[in-house]
Amino acid sequence: MPFSADQPSTQPQLQACPGCGLLQSVPPLTHGMSAVCSRCPTRLLRAASHQFDQTIALTVAALVLLSIMCTTTLMGVQTAGIALQAGLFSGPAELVHRGMSGLAVVVVFVTAVAPFGKLAGTLYVLIRLREVSPPPHVRRVFILAEKLRPWSMIEVFVFGVFVAYVKLGDLVQIRLEPGVYALLALTVVVIWADSALDREAVWDRLDPRDPISVSAAGETAFREKGLAIGCETCGLVSVPTIDHPRCPRCEATLHPRKPDSISRTWALVIAAIVLYIPANVYPVLTVVQLGAGAPSTILGGVQELVESGMYPLAALVFFASIAVPMLKLVGLSFMLIATQTGHTGWLRDRTRLYHIVRWIGRWSMIDIFMEALLGALVRFGSVVTIEPGIGAVAFCAVVILTIIAAEIFDPRLMWDASARSAASHAATA
Repeated sequence: MPFSADQPSTQPQLQACPGCGLLQSVPPLTHGMSAVCSRCPTRLLRAASHQFDQTIALTVAALVLLSIMCTTTLMGVQTAGIALQAGLFSGPAELVHRGMSGLAVVVVFVTAVAPFGKLAGTLYVLIRLREVSPPPHVRRVFILAEKLRPWSMIEVFVFGVFVAYVKLGDLVQIRLEPGVYALLALTVVVIWADSALDREAVWDRLDPRDPISVSAAGETAFREKGLAIGCETCGLVSVPTIDHPRCPRCEATLHPRKPDSISRTWALVIAAIVLYIPANVYPVLTVVQLGAGAPSTILGGVQELVESGMYPLAALVFFASIAVPMLKLVGLSFMLIATQTGHTGWLRDRTRLYHIVRWIGRWSMIDIFMEALLGALVRFGSVVTIEPGIGAVAFCAVVILTIIAAEIFDPRLMWDASARSAASHAATA
């Protein structure tokens, strides 16, 4: 049954902001509306303007395009009378041949396994929502599909293919194959389907319980007494008990804050800083042309692009491979130190920085995708050959560690520490 644009799609409810922890009442939202935290720039709820049938159609289209991309070739190259083609799995296969199996597993996972798992899981959930009472296991499937979302990097892979295409222009004759066009279409459809999915509506359909809705006085009482906790998995605000400290909607264990967030994030950040050194010192790529060539580091590759006059591409590679990892490491370190010292300033800016760090981390994989594809395409013996270097393994580890660190860090701790520090200063004044 079609919905009305003026008809509310959500109920008034109590929400706990995942950015600052503030409990607040959210009024009913109509389709296409979003609710933003009154204290920080975090979005609390979004009521999508699409029905489930439209999202199902987009998800099916994405699965078809993903299948085409995985089973056809992406690009073909030719030089000195020799022709080669490469598909999605050609790069990982070459990495395995070079003794970089771990890197190959990561590339396959983020370009094929995670996207397929996310799309297939979402499609299964949306189809089962048509039932009068969806079985409990559908909730677990939806949770898994949502957890795979940060690791589905189709849109990042597009840029990796673009960078590889531009770099190959000076070395060999290159042509685009059907897989590239399927990849471009897949990127558009995946982004569209992701924005069309109303996750709150999915959870309401999976577990149609009434959300907590309180008056202004009740909201203040809940906040001061710490009775209600927002689920980090599905977002439902509930009051846990000692006997059942789990979310009544998704069965996830409820925590006021992520356990050991500071120590675990520091461990990952320090490990990433240590690996960042070999990632920039050791070569990530070696181009041998007519018997001559030398290993190239990440910064060396940017310099080569600048010398070749490819300034926009040089800027893209510099941003994704050098600026973004540095921003993530510095940003996470700054937030950790500010939290531990109880710094009270720039809370909104620090929360915004957290969201940027969390979103931007995956884009550093552009360099990894480019190197894998180049290694698979350019294998012409003494004429011209491109070999991925050991620095790429360290760089990929830095990217993965910083992504996990951003997921583990709890930005609400910054607000908690600031409140404690302000209370301490007020008590001593």
